Amino acid sequence: MNEHSTVVADGKGAGRVEPAQRGWFARVGQWWRRAVGSEGHERHTVLLIGKSTLAATLAWAVSSYLLHAQSPAFAPFSAVLIMQVTVYQSLLQSTRYVAAVTAGVAVQAALGFLIGPDVLTFVLVALIALTIGRWPALGSQGSQVATAAFFAFSTYASAATNQDRVSQLGQIILLVLIGCGIGVLVNVVIVPPLRYRGAEHGIHTLAHSLCDLVSDMYPVLREHDVDEERTAHWRSRAERTEGLISQARTGLRTARESLHFNPRRLFRRQLRSTSFEGYGAVLEALERTMYQVASLTRALDRWDRDEADHRDEAFLESYAAFLECLSGITQVFTELDEDRLDEQAPRLCRLADEAQNCRRRVAEQAEEDGLPLTDPARPYGVLVIEATRLMEEFQYTCDVLRHHVGRPGG
Repeated sequence: MNEHSTVVADGKGAGRVEPAQRGWFARVGQWWRRAVGSEGHERHTVLLIGKSTLAATLAWAVSSYLLHAQSPAFAPFSAVLIMQVTVYQSLLQSTRYVAAVTAGVAVQAALGFLIGPDVLTFVLVALIALTIGRWPALGSQGSQVATAAFFAFSTYASAATNQDRVSQLGQIILLVLIGCGIGVLVNVVIVPPLRYRGAEHGIHTLAHSLCDLVSDMYPVLREHDVDEERTAHWRSRAERTEGLISQARTGLRTARESLHFNPRRLFRRQLRSTSFEGYGAVLEALERTMYQVASLTRALDRWDRDEADHRDEAFLESYAAFLECLSGITQVFTELDEDRLDEQAPRLCRLADEAQNCRRRVAEQAEEDGLPLTDPARPYGVLVIEATRLMEEFQYTCDVLRHHVGRPGG
């Protein structure tokens, strides 16, 4: 099987004319091509891993080779822990993390010097540290109070003199400060995440994933080359989008937040305050679409291929044409731009009309061929229903965008 080709043309989807290669190595290659070719989940994953690796390496080098710390791992651990999606979150979480670690070390230091490193001291340290960790002001970093206290207890117990104990406990806090400082610095300097258009970013990410999945499906259906390996892979990809949906929702909340303390805003000539009315509705529609595509892939995965039927071919070809039209719509979603909605919205509506015609052809084909729409082994009926539901969501999304064209903040 030849590798699929991609043509980005007039919005008719990814333009794939051949099914993608099968096998684990082929899928790895496709994942990396998506990471390089589109600003979706894969690219952000690679970027976050790269930045975290750089921050951890720098923190380790400073703590190990410059400070000759006895426990240098505190620094890279801290650097990776506070590598957040926005600069604001990095600063916020690093502040909470440093406060939590300092509290944990302080509890151990106070009780250690008062009582000594015995079992009773550990019980009290654990009790107080876990109680402090419940303080709402520490947020998700509350658990680090007890973690730091336990590490501090181990360090305190292994030190020979009080001077060594003070020095090593202070070193823990210093290493945490170094790690947090390097992590924040890397996040600020190396492609700081500027999400002032968080709504668009969330839509782009979901749309890229949806477009890639649908564009992998329709060439296979058109070639009547549906097999268990492919359908299982499609189903797995569709079910993994829950994380992308959560990320998109977070993007709506953090759009304004990403402006705080971000140096990239200084290089933007124009940053408008926008509520992105309508984009929330678009995102909700895309979420429902992802769930319906997941249902579609489950139906294909349950297909009983032992009962061959020549009528499958015409139906699958019509369904492939429908999915190709949907890929064209999702391709436009991947480029959705607030400044270009006046030209993109009409284009989406034209594509939606074409997809509606293809959807009607799917239903007509099933009726003409007399397909068993109620047969659970060959779920033609499920596919027809999912086509209708998908079309309703895409039509609704196009109508929402068209309604908000030209409106302030829309």
